[in-house]
Amino acid sequence: MSFFSRIKPPAKVAFNVRPMTGPYGGGNQWVTQLSRYLQYCHYEVRFDLRHPVDCLVLTHLGLSGKLRFSAEQIREYKRRHPRVKVIQRINDNDRRKGTSEMNAILADTNAVTDHTVFVSEWLRDHHAELWFDRNKPHSAILNGADPAAFHPMGNHAYTPGEKLRIVTHHWSDNWSKGFHVYKEIDDLLASGRLQNAELWVIGRWPEEITWKAAKTFPACSGVQLGDLLRQCHIYVTGSLWEPGAMHPVEGLQCGLPLVYHEDGGGTVELGRQFGIGFRDDVLGAIETMRTRYEEFRRLVLAAPPSGDWMCLQYRRLIQQCIAQS
Repeated sequence: MSFFSRIKPPAKVAFNVRPMTGPYGGGNQWVTQLSRYLQYCHYEVRFDLRHPVDCLVLTHLGLSGKLRFSAEQIREYKRRHPRVKVIQRINDNDRRKGTSEMNAILADTNAVTDHTVFVSEWLRDHHAELWFDRNKPHSAILNGADPAAFHPMGNHAYTPGEKLRIVTHHWSDNWSKGFHVYKEIDDLLASGRLQNAELWVIGRWPEEITWKAAKTFPACSGVQLGDLLRQCHIYVTGSLWEPGAMHPVEGLQCGLPLVYHEDGGGTVELGRQFGIGFRDDVLGAIETMRTRYEEFRRLVLAAPPSGDWMCLQYRRLIQQCIAQS
């Protein structure tokens, strides 16, 4: 028996979602990385309420997402195990999807929560205007992608005069993901107004779109997606009101500076550090990035978002909440 096999788990943690394989969005990436990281730190990790644990860690997978246990089940669990701590990760809102039920679901779960984590300060402020009490214990922890797949090693830096390769990727085909912007870039390329450049679109897009110049790729994830992103120079996102989108994070971690919409919600917090914003003039933002590419690439390489940093912050929070009980 090895030394590590004899270590008593520092804590027992239960998640309300189970990791899945494939491009299932940021919530799945979050639980996959964090559950794996906690197990590496010798925590006991569960995805059910069948046994006593020290901490419940919750997230949401949209209105149709399959959760392992509900807010009502958590209330009953806390009645039977009053010392358990509950951390809720809030990563959604109704405005982004044009729905009316999501905020109410988040608020209902928040009533049984000891600490709330928002995936951006923008999302915290958004919900504070509607229902969240800022006096409750809370923090903002930005999303990070798996550094095993999303890293800058092997990324080809842009050199002046070569073709500028612009990329975006989305699992969703909702127009709010910025497809008006990507269609505009496609039109700019086809008309010759944007020269010596190309656009890569990875994933899904609205069926009404017929691309004129863009190079398209099917949805993918992990190492395959990272390999595609590293072949490009800059990342563009026109996505609106994002709580804390993973797609620009994956681009940044692969060494790509960001061109972002100024109504991008939580994405703006990344954009202010690593990119150039636009509202009505995406062409101007792209051309400015072309001339300032080296400046922004240095910033991206120096301190990109990362999944390992994200996991460390959650572990510290879990530890703090349990120790204070």
